[in-house]
Amino acid sequence: MTGFLDVEQSLTGRRWIGPEAETLRLAEALMQRADLSPGLAHILARRGVAPEGVAGFLAPALRDLMPDPMGLRDMGRAVERVLMALQRREKIAIFADYDVDGGASAALLIDWLRALGHAATLYIPDRIDEGYGPNDAAMAALAKDHGLIICVDCGTLSHGPIAAAKGADVIVLDHHLAASDLPDCVAVVNPNRQDEDGSLGHLCAAGVVFLTLVALNARLRAEGKQAPDLIAALDLVALATVADVAPLIGVNRAFVRQGLKVMARRARAGLVALADVARLDRPPTSYHLGYVLGPRVNAGGRIGAADLGARLLATTDTAEAVALAQRLDTLNTDRREIEGQVRDAALAQAEARGLEAPLVWAADDGWHPGVVGIVAARLKEATNRPAVVIGFEGDAGKGSGRSVSGVDLGASIQRLAAEGLIEKGGGHRMAAGLSLTRAQLEPAMARLAELLDKQGSGARGIADLRLDGVLMPAACRVELIEQLEEAGPFGAAAPAPRFALPGLRIRYTKPVGQGHLKLTLSDGATTIDAICFDAVSNELAAALTDHAGRALHVAGRIEVNHWNGRQSVQLRLEDAAWAE
Repeated sequence: MTGFLDVEQSLTGRRWIGPEAETLRLAEALMQRADLSPGLAHILARRGVAPEGVAGFLAPALRDLMPDPMGLRDMGRAVERVLMALQRREKIAIFADYDVDGGASAALLIDWLRALGHAATLYIPDRIDEGYGPNDAAMAALAKDHGLIICVDCGTLSHGPIAAAKGADVIVLDHHLAASDLPDCVAVVNPNRQDEDGSLGHLCAAGVVFLTLVALNARLRAEGKQAPDLIAALDLVALATVADVAPLIGVNRAFVRQGLKVMARRARAGLVALADVARLDRPPTSYHLGYVLGPRVNAGGRIGAADLGARLLATTDTAEAVALAQRLDTLNTDRREIEGQVRDAALAQAEARGLEAPLVWAADDGWHPGVVGIVAARLKEATNRPAVVIGFEGDAGKGSGRSVSGVDLGASIQRLAAEGLIEKGGGHRMAAGLSLTRAQLEPAMARLAELLDKQGSGARGIADLRLDGVLMPAACRVELIEQLEEAGPFGAAAPAPRFALPGLRIRYTKPVGQGHLKLTLSDGATTIDAICFDAVSNELAAALTDHAGRALHVAGRIEVNHWNGRQSVQLRLEDAAWAE
């Protein structure tokens, strides 16, 4: 089968893949039987939505998709222990991870307890001084003053630290991959336990916490008591789901869809302040959660005070929210600068080592542990291979990895820990963290490459570019984009629609920002504006600026550009190929 529009090798080296015949037939059925527009029909067909499932897909109802929380192991024990703590007025501590998912999970619990008149102590470890997850000293200290410690987005592999919490009970609400043996505590509620069926393995930690609160509310109502409003908490679940790159399938779609509606009401002080400092002047989309709000919440845990994000999400004080949002915005700017320096050095090192191996990795002294995960994601995107980036301070290295679809990185890194090749490590299929010594570095990376190669990682080439069809500039209107957005939210496992615009000529180019390129394209009758982000780094810039008038097929996503109160259509250009 030839490439879509006969593109076998684009300017970025990719083969273009168009809709399959079966998808086209389903799209035709959707247009006829469900009265959908062609663009929307093609998107739903690619997702495999049958005509009878259209209504449920376009308007996912939480009540229809919500699983029974009590189906998760240990949920009953967790509910009983939390209610006991409330009844006894015990002091409760929340030990959370320092990323968006951990911060949102902590804020969910703080909100819920506050609504019942019960305060909680928030503890988030410092990324550099303490590392990820519970540690002996922190857990022992919390246990002295608290009867119950709830670990969120962490704790599943923390056998020693949980044992150190003498005198306190511990509950773990998590989603990271578990080992065969679990920590000795009251409850480990985790859909990725080895004795779970995996049907809810796509939940992030905030999703697990939300299900726990649903179960708690059900018990309160059964006892004739008032229960806090959980619909208002869906903005936090949506933010965490998207920022943690959880697949937008099943109940996750409903979480994000409903959560965006809640967020648009601007009722949460922290998110309002963060949106304002980011100059977000319209209702947020999943893009804004992942690329505008999420990185700012994460910035505190990456390079600043670890608890800033959680405090922002949990506060009800407007002045405090504004101050926290401004600080996080500044830290995010600093984070981008640090990330750029590490990214350039890591890419150069990885290229020197070779980008065709099953694993792409880089390590060096002084690389900030708060950005190694982002840099690993950049390497993964550039090579279509799992990537690990490690920063060393003395003999101690802390690293983070990102994987590609179909390759389980978390389980492989857990295997390294079990084999004694690293100090510790774990995560989930698409992302993982690890700690190791200098002496362990080369043997560990060699073994990891071997494990990943067995999953087919080494056989991958540059990722094909999958397209949903062809559009002409005249069809690219705001109304079409609004129709396509009905198929959202878009994100992991639910990519935004991507189209090819054939046979266009470049009328205007202008470098903007840091390495971006703004263009005007035309088919002779209609023009369309386009933006190519990081054009210099993906080698498109040279071809797009030195085109000599040649016609191009271009590919990307159409979006509404908001500027000075006006709306216009813009193509987010991702790839191009010569048309002649």
